[in-house]
Amino acid sequence: MDGVIYRGAQLIPGADRFIARLRNEQIPFRFLTNNSQRTRRDVALKLCRLGLPAEADDVFTCAMATARFLASQKPGATAFVIGENGLAAALHHNGITVVDDDADYVVVGEGRTLNFEMIERALRLIEKGARLVATNPDATCPTDAGTRPGCGAIVAMLEKATGREAFSVGKPSGVMMRMAQAELGVRSRHTVMVGDTMSTDILGGVGMGYRTVLVLSGHTQLEHLEAFAYQPDWIIESVDHMPEQLFHPIAAFKGAA
Repeated sequence: MDGVIYRGAQLIPGADRFIARLRNEQIPFRFLTNNSQRTRRDVALKLCRLGLPAEADDVFTCAMATARFLASQKPGATAFVIGENGLAAALHHNGITVVDDDADYVVVGEGRTLNFEMIERALRLIEKGARLVATNPDATCPTDAGTRPGCGAIVAMLEKATGREAFSVGKPSGVMMRMAQAELGVRSRHTVMVGDTMSTDILGGVGMGYRTVLVLSGHTQLEHLEAFAYQPDWIIESVDHMPEQLFHPIAAFKGAA
């Protein structure tokens, strides 16, 4: 979302027109975010305050995907959590109990409440058998004040210290993408992924067989593209320049496998 719909505390010009057109033409969509700090209701409120009307059901977060995944793997599981309210709320909503000891999982998100005592406790729980799960692989997290370490950076400490590799649920993982697609009720060949980051948004879309649109209003710029073996189907300045054919499914997806 950051870099696609808004940048910091400012709506990207034309984002409101793009979303309004999706609504007017009854094209289903979800706002996907790899930020696990906020609940979907919190994200919707932020969008509304930026001038873009949104409902909680329009939002799908990596915290939600992580919680649903854990509930499907082990109903009623317990988890030690490094993260903030959005992650804890999603876990509780899906029947996962947040604990300090004897956890089935160590679940890592991002946030500003991290301290080394939490890292030590997580390490010891993993050594005792807790499985390590990351809400997303992002090494950094953009903020209004600048960049701060993200979930991927925190998880890297635990991976290095324990010799265990975390399972990551958020973009580009197909786990999160399939869950969001299921909410839309559409097939992969009729799904479009719009994002600003090649290594998460576009990679995830390519892996799922979606059509992909890279916007240059955020993280990835044109000069970065030559470093990637995969490429987006469209490259545009922002969502205000969305290819017209994507609003006409028959034309856009003719011949799609």
